[in-house]
Amino acid sequence: MKIGTALTASATKALLLGSGELGKEIAISLQRYGVEVIAVDRYPNAPAQHIAQRSHVIDMTDAKAVKQLIADEKPDFIIPEIEAIATDALAEIEAEGISKIVPNARAVQLTMNREGIRTMAAEEVGVPTSSYAFAETYAELQQAVDNGIGYPCFIKPTMSSSGKGQSMVKSASELEAAWQHAKSGGRTDTGKVIVEGAVDFDYEITLLTVRALNQQGECETHFCAPIGHRQEDGDYRESWQPQQMTENALKNSEDIARKVTDNIGGLGLFGVELFIKGDQVWFSEVSPRPHDTGMVTLATQRQTEFDLHARAILGLPVSTRLDKVGASAVILGGLDAKGVEFTGLDKALLDPAVDIRLFAKPESFVARRMGVVTATSENVTDARAKAVEAAEKIKVSVGPVSD
Repeated sequence: MKIGTALTASATKALLLGSGELGKEIAISLQRYGVEVIAVDRYPNAPAQHIAQRSHVIDMTDAKAVKQLIADEKPDFIIPEIEAIATDALAEIEAEGISKIVPNARAVQLTMNREGIRTMAAEEVGVPTSSYAFAETYAELQQAVDNGIGYPCFIKPTMSSSGKGQSMVKSASELEAAWQHAKSGGRTDTGKVIVEGAVDFDYEITLLTVRALNQQGECETHFCAPIGHRQEDGDYRESWQPQQMTENALKNSEDIARKVTDNIGGLGLFGVELFIKGDQVWFSEVSPRPHDTGMVTLATQRQTEFDLHARAILGLPVSTRLDKVGASAVILGGLDAKGVEFTGLDKALLDPAVDIRLFAKPESFVARRMGVVTATSENVTDARAKAVEAAEKIKVSVGPVSD
């Protein structure tokens, strides 16, 4: 693998489709190896755009706009960070050999839509999943629930992230509201929703799975220590590493993650979400990119999930070794405002085992992630307590009004 010099004719260029907080950390990891980064998002001043060599604002679901931008920039790598992308355009670009899609165009197409990834995992690969069905009408949704999925169940848009549009439904009286929320709350209305049966699990994990080349140029699969996490309304609030689990549960988790990512193919890091009960494991979802719960690796691993993604993409050696026990806790906006201010960082950082990253998003929303706290300790319980306590000390307020 040759890497050129950024901003010269020899540059190795990576184009990020989506430039949020995960994209920013990917950009930093790539730039450490001299890669030229172009950050693209649907709104200006997204986090990764603050540090990229160049940035663009486009509608990433517009195939013509995506293809024109790629033709102009001629990147070596195209790295999707979000789901709402014109995937057909990426497939054409890959087929024409213009740029390398990470991990590949099929992965982006599969994971952009829950229908594709769930069908692949359950029917092609044959790994255990919760019961599920897809519905294009409210009548189909009712029929799916009444004919076997039952209550409680989860109604989700087929294209969404961070819990957007998701609802837990405990009775028939809540079903129609959940249908409307899924139709309107996702990133894009695909015309379908997915209904999933509840799984009786003890805890859920993210198993960061890395497909990277070895010294012989062959693809090998590596696993990070399992990450436990807590969600509210389908979005992560805390994560910790390592999650304690039985040897058999870990083996079964790695087996499922390997099967799913082998089917997807390509190089890079994948966030595989799994439900665990005793030794039993069910597949939930997979992201072909760094995972929000994996931000804990900023404190726990010598090579973070972002470093691992960058190294795998570039064909460099990887190490998933866990260095420290740690946890993360999110900082929510708590209000709807632009140009907010943060206070309390001085108090939150009194403990040297605590670190903070503010994402500098131009606009805050009540439930939007505006930053993350990481903490390390001798054990997970203490690390979680430190992270949560520090996050609670940080306050978000309305900033000065621009003239």
